Amino acid sequence: MAGLTAAAVAAVAFLAYQASASVPADLAERPAATGTAAPSASASAGTGTGAKKPAKDPLAVPAASGTGERVVYGLKDRRVWLVDGRNKAVRTFTVMPSSVSPEPGAYAVTSRSNSVRGSDGVQIEHVVRFATVEDVTVGFSAAVDGSMPSPDPARRTGGIRMKRADGDAMWTFASIGAKIVVVS
Repeated sequence: MAGLTAAAVAAVAFLAYQASASVPADLAERPAATGTAAPSASASAGTGTGAKKPAKDPLAVPAASGTGERVVYGLKDRRVWLVDGRNKAVRTFTVMPSSVSPEPGAYAVTSRSNSVRGSDGVQIEHVVRFATVEDVTVGFSAAVDGSMPSPDPARRTGGIRMKRADGDAMWTFASIGAKIVVVS
């Protein structure tokens, strides 16, 4: 009897292994849905009917942002990535863009200020400047009060605002001369 039980357990384990090996990697990493049947292997095989294109990871470093250590600022995403020398994001976070934005391209940090009053009158810290657009200086900063309001479109300001903790990370990461890449 013990031999039959051992054989049955081995057979179930083998079948479970085979089943898990045939699940596509992108499905294997997702949590199981409740109350729905899993797609069969035959439903997506062959003609491609029913097969979906994998979704782009919104937190992934933009492909067109170059290589090496850099700060990447995505205008449409309203997101910043702090990227290390191995092209891996060590931190990413959302920002509130300024009313004046730089054109996509590569820049370098030109100046920094630990604490100043922003052109919008708000006390800010950890200012990292990298561009000038029509006499408006553009840079990253964090409001001391932690606010990230939408900029007044009637005022030409260049402060890209972030949360204070993200401002601390930017300050540590982006010293004078650091590469900033702006992507659309």
